[in-house]
Amino acid sequence: MSIEDRATGLTPARAWLAAFAAALAALVGGSLVLRNLVYDRFVWQYFWGPVYADAHNAACAVKQGGETRLLGSDACASVAADAVVARPGYTVVSEIGYAVTLIFMLAGVLFLLRGLELGEDRTFFFALVPFMFFGGALRVVEDANNVAAATEGVEQAITYPLNALIISPVIYFVVFAITLATLVVAVFLDRRGVVDSYAPLVFGAGTVYLLATVGYIYALVTSGLASRTDAGFYPQVTVAVVLLSLLIAVAVFGALRRYEPGVVAGVGLIGFVVLFGHALDGVANVLAADWWQVLGLPFQYYPKHPVNSFIIDVTDRVLPPNVSDTIGDAWPFLLVKILAATAVIWLFDEEIFEESPRYAILLLVAILAVGLGPGTRDMLRATFAI
Repeated sequence: MSIEDRATGLTPARAWLAAFAAALAALVGGSLVLRNLVYDRFVWQYFWGPVYADAHNAACAVKQGGETRLLGSDACASVAADAVVARPGYTVVSEIGYAVTLIFMLAGVLFLLRGLELGEDRTFFFALVPFMFFGGALRVVEDANNVAAATEGVEQAITYPLNALIISPVIYFVVFAITLATLVVAVFLDRRGVVDSYAPLVFGAGTVYLLATVGYIYALVTSGLASRTDAGFYPQVTVAVVLLSLLIAVAVFGALRRYEPGVVAGVGLIGFVVLFGHALDGVANVLAADWWQVLGLPFQYYPKHPVNSFIIDVTDRVLPPNVSDTIGDAWPFLLVKILAATAVIWLFDEEIFEESPRYAILLLVAILAVGLGPGTRDMLRATFAI
């Protein structure tokens, strides 16, 4: 702690806590004082409203005259102009909000890891990889739950308010809490000499969570959804997505090591995993959107994120129809993902790892999560035709 910190009592961790408390107070205070502006037209419309509508499998949720209604798609198109409408899914505003929250929370996690004296070695990164898959798989449980709610004769396995726990953004905090609890227990056992290292225990626990979640999805589909909907089991999707993602990651990482070794000198094998994670996100989107018939899927998938939709829309407008019909219009998203991942790993040179290894590894965990999590969700949705 610096002399100035000792004099003021304001360490970086305390400053973060103060900022968190101030932001929370402003949000709560604004929601109470300026309810219509702050809560209704910001918090509810872009963050909680979409969760509420999604949890009830509604096309939209509408706040008007002090009442909240859940509507179908036709009714959503004809609501009054002064009504506040929230639709399931992401918007530009919500994605910016999530990005800002992620950056802020990363700083808090950094202070937490410092307190636990964790995160400086690369095994920490690899130990958390299964949790990225687990987060995406857990989100598919809600997708399957929504299909059940919309299917006559099939009951939801998880009803409101419990299903809100596995809808964005609430699911991010749920997965974080599970990950943190697992990590703390593993570190406790490590430091008590019960296990030789916390990393294998964390990796194994994440793998168990993932397999249990995928098994639960399979049980949901085979126990009722498959007989009444198009849901089923299409393992060729997962095989194709994983193999193509691995091939792309191997090719790009190998080319970088041979022709531009400085790009991957700092990150090492972490760079390969980051490339794989973002390739999986891109490949899952491309196959589900443009090659669904080749894979034998019963229907086409459309992107749930504004960025994906924007790229596809631009490509569709730019390319001649005959070209789009032949090669599809989702492939530029895969290209963007690979280029972005390559740029990111290039930024993490050896100097960053020497000066701030914990911060570098934590950022790379977050970067992998925003690729591998959504990619896993898209891959498993297509695998089970949900």
